[in-house]
Amino acid sequence: MSPAPVYKARWAFPSMNRKADRNTKALAGLRIAVGTLFLIFGQYKVFGTQFTLGGGFQSWINRFLEDGAYPFMVPALRGFVLPHGTLIAFLVAYGELAIGLSLVLGVMVRTASTCAIIYMLALLFSSNYPGLHAAFWQYFGAALDHLVFALCFGAFAFGTADEAFSLRTYLRRHQKSVRR
Repeated sequence: MSPAPVYKARWAFPSMNRKADRNTKALAGLRIAVGTLFLIFGQYKVFGTQFTLGGGFQSWINRFLEDGAYPFMVPALRGFVLPHGTLIAFLVAYGELAIGLSLVLGVMVRTASTCAIIYMLALLFSSNYPGLHAAFWQYFGAALDHLVFALCFGAFAFGTADEAFSLRTYLRRHQKSVRR
């Protein structure tokens, strides 16, 4: 039996078989798309002042409280997040930008994705409470906007999303060619 053919794609590991190569590239494409969205989310918050200094963050927290945060999150939102709103707004803005950069460049993907899962769960529990007497499926329906991102970040954290189309892989391959 002959060995599997070697595909020499510029950004992927050359030793991968074709199916793994396609899956890795697909996961990397999703990583870059989600990263681009987070770059968009973060850049307007970092480079503008409405969200961080203009009360934009606090208005979102107040909207979460009015529209339905999970009951266990209400004291934290009122007692900690709102009083420290400006500081937390800057953490959110720069955190989203850092997550986006990490995912687009393929650098520290697992670390960024783990932080992003925590962030998405905090958003989910702060804003997607369907009510005490909602059917079980409505909890998931109400949380789709944050849950889908959390699932993507989980795939990036546990998968091989940084093995294709990433700066890390490019630099590793470049170092190998320099050594030769």
